[in-house]
Amino acid sequence: MEIKEVSKERVVMEMIRAHIIVSGIVQGVFFRANTRSKAQKIGVTGWVRNRPNGTVELIAEGERERIERLIEWCHKGPPGASVSKVAVKWEEYSGEFHGFEVRY
Repeated sequence: MEIKEVSKERVVMEMIRAHIIVSGIVQGVFFRANTRSKAQKIGVTGWVRNRPNGTVELIAEGERERIERLIEWCHKGPPGASVSKVAVKWEEYSGEFHGFEVRY
């Protein structure tokens, strides 16, 4: 078996996509606007929208660590939100987004 030394300078970041559904009191509390601000601040691309059933849906792409930070934030949300559940489905990164937007 051959052992190769890996340079610390060549760290490849895992790019990933997450489909996130946030439940609770998450509409009418600026959840979408705050999600967009948070995503832009940490360098995540994708979109966020309200769903007719009262949940908020996100598609987020970027480095796994950054996506995990956004998911962690979603568990709390902005002031006024009361999050009861955050469901995450990990998907393959597509690179289709160039920013993070609120969809209607």
